[in-house]
Amino acid sequence: MGNKTILVTGGAGFIGCHLVEYLLKKYPNYQILNLDSLTYAGDLKRLEFCQNNSNYKFIHGNICNSNLLNEIFSSYKVDGIFHLAAESHVDNSIASPQIFVETNINGTFYLLESAKKHWQNREGKFLHVSTDEVYGSLGKDGYFTENTPYAPNSPYSASKAASDFLVRSYFHTFNLPILISNCSNNFGPKQHDEKLIPTIIRKALSGEQIPIYGNGQNIRDWLYVTDHASALDKIFHEGKAGESYNIGTHNEKTNIELAKMICEILDDIKPLTDGSKYIKLISYVKDRAGHDFRYAIDNSKMINELGWQANSVFVNTLKYTVQWYVEQYDAK
Repeated sequence: MGNKTILVTGGAGFIGCHLVEYLLKKYPNYQILNLDSLTYAGDLKRLEFCQNNSNYKFIHGNICNSNLLNEIFSSYKVDGIFHLAAESHVDNSIASPQIFVETNINGTFYLLESAKKHWQNREGKFLHVSTDEVYGSLGKDGYFTENTPYAPNSPYSASKAASDFLVRSYFHTFNLPILISNCSNNFGPKQHDEKLIPTIIRKALSGEQIPIYGNGQNIRDWLYVTDHASALDKIFHEGKAGESYNIGTHNEKTNIELAKMICEILDDIKPLTDGSKYIKLISYVKDRAGHDFRYAIDNSKMINELGWQANSVFVNTLKYTVQWYVEQYDAK
């Protein structure tokens, strides 16, 4: 690979920080620019590993600032974009939808406009990182494919669906070299406390009730975050412009099944002093509004066209993840 300047938006977020680390390790001749506004979900502590890397630069700013975006494109001659910056928590989108529209839709628009303007006379590549939630909800059977009609059910997924369509339109209207990825639920170290797996671990360790929505039968397909980073790398370098790619691993678990697995891991590595089991802390709470029943990805396009498959084993990465959070919470 030749020298490239790559812009990662949202690189101080959970997925973004793992992607930045992955790219810096795999492509030592790339310059990685990390643009992040450092909202509550962004944290530079996640990026301590690269602070002294001369190929890494952090830029504090918002993707809705078109002047800043144009300045970045002009100053650094950006060759490619991994666009991850987004508001991403479904519950927050139900409580405060406006910021999701502003960041996920308008921010993507400003980024597309800057890319279109600055790549008129040179090659570039724009990878828009999205979610399987744009497809809505599955029943007990079937899988999301790249041809599944969009049917978003939350303000979050609606904002991501809108941004997907915007990105797609810039390929068909302006011939901007875009790619879109739609992934299943990510997990791993450094995820924000508000997400499901960290919440289960945190509540269990503090002896609080572990809240599970509804009857716990909602199903998610779990993707380890470094597998996601490798998939994004594959799509960016080998994907076909204008195409969408679904990233999943067939690690389907009901929410209650996942919670029980985590409790059993905690029983082994951090047993309760009274000899009881963490599972006793699980409680059911009122279901989330518009809660999708099941997400599941058909990743055959990734396998057949790009030769990508996940490297990790779910039970092993889940154990590693739980251990990581136990160490973090113990240190506080």
